[in-house]
Amino acid sequence: MPELSQLDALGQSPWLDNLRRDWLADGTLERWIDSGIRGLTSNPSIFQKAIAGSDQYDEQFDALMAAGTSVTDAYWQLVTSDIEGALALLRPVYDATNGTDGFVSVEVDPSLARDTEGTIAAARELHASIDEPNLMVKIPGTAEGLAAIQTMISEKRSINVTLIFSVERYRDVMDAYLSGLEAASGDLSKIASVASFFISRVDNEVDGRLDAIGTDEASALRGHTAIDNAKAAYVAFLDTFSGARWQALAARGAQVQRPLWASTSTKDPTFPDTLYVDTLIGPETVNTMPDGTIEAWIDHGDASRQLDTGLTEALRRLDALAALGIDIEEVAQLLEDQGVASFKKAFDDLLATLATKVGLE
Repeated sequence: MPELSQLDALGQSPWLDNLRRDWLADGTLERWIDSGIRGLTSNPSIFQKAIAGSDQYDEQFDALMAAGTSVTDAYWQLVTSDIEGALALLRPVYDATNGTDGFVSVEVDPSLARDTEGTIAAARELHASIDEPNLMVKIPGTAEGLAAIQTMISEKRSINVTLIFSVERYRDVMDAYLSGLEAASGDLSKIASVASFFISRVDNEVDGRLDAIGTDEASALRGHTAIDNAKAAYVAFLDTFSGARWQALAARGAQVQRPLWASTSTKDPTFPDTLYVDTLIGPETVNTMPDGTIEAWIDHGDASRQLDTGLTEALRRLDALAALGIDIEEVAQLLEDQGVASFKKAFDDLLATLATKVGLE
């Protein structure tokens, strides 16, 4: 049985993609950290499930309502309480790694995904209200998010760029990060960022299109695109964080913006449940996993470096996909739009649930 420490030895940081209040109260999160978890990510869907599906938040919510707090402000206070609890537990990891790991991510209001100035204001507000060095604010990697990312980095705020599906957009995100670093003053060593490249949703969409084509050539490509796309992204990462431009920033203490593999639980039951962990292990990366995926990997995962192997074959398969008429950039835009809509719906649904509790709906 592999251990999470083996991922760390191979250069990858395992993060937990979930947060619930009872985990803070009963020691579950602390046990995950003791087992080797080095960071945590959250999103509106995670909080929707946690808050709507538990009575752990009722006492705080009722007190906020009694004090005249709006439902929206109450939501953010519930979230802030959980994030602050997780930040405290992961702070020793942050200190021990000199600010490389130990981060907790919280996302700006998902309705701002197409609003550059609104995102900048919301990110500043989150960093101000949760004033801890191991906080990462999540900003969607939409076209409108790029300027917000650059601005936040230039202000020395740590950022998790989320909802990246294409290599071309990933290159834009990395350029925004470097431009932000170049605009920042002085020492850059305390600025951290990850770029969350989404995995399983790519196979979901592409495999459906391959099934519709129905040829042997199409069938042979099933279950490969998400991993091949991630490997192409890793090649872009290695290319970007080398050369004169990067070396000038590294001399000022800058950290690389690590690729973070997100959406790494398999959706297709015919695939191995550790597929998107086993195949994406490599240096200077993060994999954020739901607790079920972590448990599966510890039980029967493969702790070997595979991310930077088979790159030529991966690129060949991506070319073969294009030859079949499947445009990975079009797929990526569709998935980005769906991701933005999904997070907004989870956010809106939770606000509606909270409003119902106090008879406002």
